[in-house]
Amino acid sequence: MSAARPRLLYVTDLAYQARGRRYCDEDILLASRLRAHFDLALCHPLDAAALMDHHDAVVVRNSGPVLGYQREYDAFRARALARGTRVYNPLTGKADMAGKQYLLDLSAAGFPVIPTVGSAEDLHRLPPVRRYVVKPRFGADSLGLRIVPESRVAALAVGDVLIQPCVDFSYEVSFYFVDDDFSHALYAPDPRRRWELKPYPATAADLEFARRFIDWNDLGYGIQRVDACRTPDGGLLLVELEDLNPYLSLDALPEEGRDAFVAAFTASLSRFLSL
Repeated sequence: MSAARPRLLYVTDLAYQARGRRYCDEDILLASRLRAHFDLALCHPLDAAALMDHHDAVVVRNSGPVLGYQREYDAFRARALARGTRVYNPLTGKADMAGKQYLLDLSAAGFPVIPTVGSAEDLHRLPPVRRYVVKPRFGADSLGLRIVPESRVAALAVGDVLIQPCVDFSYEVSFYFVDDDFSHALYAPDPRRRWELKPYPATAADLEFARRFIDWNDLGYGIQRVDACRTPDGGLLLVELEDLNPYLSLDALPEEGRDAFVAAFTASLSRFLSL
């Protein structure tokens, strides 16, 4: 690390168009606050591999689904691993960072996740329902996700996909962690409006649920988002464990909540850089 202030390469796609969200606003806010502590340069994900050698660490934030630039992302990962470049979040994540295989693994291991199988031949392992969710094993941001009727799921669930029952739920809730510490929770009271979020008062049982997945991933440093749905019986099931570049919905927090998150993020980066 340099003797002067740490130099961070902050990877973001400010032009990425997300449904119901403005990714750029979040990164403009975070970058403006981090500059008080670090020398910061923003770059597009396609430029990260070429620029990262000139910085003390690379911070991957709202860089969009890597499906749109998979070859370049793979090259970035390979170069960073070969050179020992510090990347935040670390590239050891076992969840969305590595595709959706973890949903199959966690489901088979008995974790509280939406039941998941990897082929139509295994449909008998799922509860019988009228509709199924079929999504690419390496999908992101709902790209390629389809809801199909029971009568057609065997015909349509082809290729490298995951199959889940279409679960009825009361609402979706997200738990946000910085390193191993819980930061905040947000939920969508109306399931038809996934990104109209409000602060959620997480209970001890909620956090015990979420921490099982944080502990399983064993990332050490970084920001993770545990997405879950509340089922009619009152339980929670994991929808997704986002450990690559989770959108944080900081605009849904009150000012003191945003300040607390930025402070935790800054402290985490400082510890990460001191390794």
